[in-house]
Amino acid sequence: MTGQHATPIALVTGVGRREGIGFAVCRQLAEQGMTVLLTARDQARAAEAAQPLIDAGLDVHPYPLDVTDDTSVQQLVAILTERYGRLDVLINNAAAVADWRETATTADLQAVRTTLEANLLGPWRVTQALLPLIRNSPHGRIVNVSSGAGSHGDPQFRLTTGGGVVASYGISKAALNALTAKFAAELAGTGILLNAVCPGLTATAPGMEAIGARPVAAGAASVVWAALLPDAGPSGGLFRDGQPLPW
Repeated sequence: MTGQHATPIALVTGVGRREGIGFAVCRQLAEQGMTVLLTARDQARAAEAAQPLIDAGLDVHPYPLDVTDDTSVQQLVAILTERYGRLDVLINNAAAVADWRETATTADLQAVRTTLEANLLGPWRVTQALLPLIRNSPHGRIVNVSSGAGSHGDPQFRLTTGGGVVASYGISKAALNALTAKFAAELAGTGILLNAVCPGLTATAPGMEAIGARPVAAGAASVVWAALLPDAGPSGGLFRDGQPLPW
């Protein structure tokens, strides 16, 4: 274990696409002067995503991480323990998107299990595994990338929108919000702040601007806000653009 790395270290899960929120979060954190550990399900995908950031002179390092696989998670924990000895910021960004026509009455429960494994158990697994390294940070921050689809407070895509469509995705994000509250309550007083953030509807695919999606960088900034909270900042809530979102 080195333990001598003075620069803040951030890890972002699920950065397989350069058009995604995770990639923009990596860029923004690195531009803040952090060492960013960019992860994707395999090393080739992580390396491909990281290359333009590395070419831009940013301190970004690719690693393989499948949040649904215990072995993959433990292998990365062992590497980070040896190389860094701590972790300052964890962004649980990896997620699966369900069929947008899916309802509770028609859902394929095997597909539901897949969604819950990625969106709920994945962040749970990764947070448990990395928590010892986060405890070694003087200002630990954990951010669960959630969604207004898992809330009753989002004005556009709440749990009941469309007669309950996108059922497993919304339910998984509501459960992630609840998990956030549970972790935050348990970690109160440790100096670790843990929040869920909805980045809003963002233009991660062509044509999404036509339905009101905002630039990916704006959604990513909402996530980064929670990663950079001061020690007196909130913990256990769901936020968008720094403002509470009821769920």
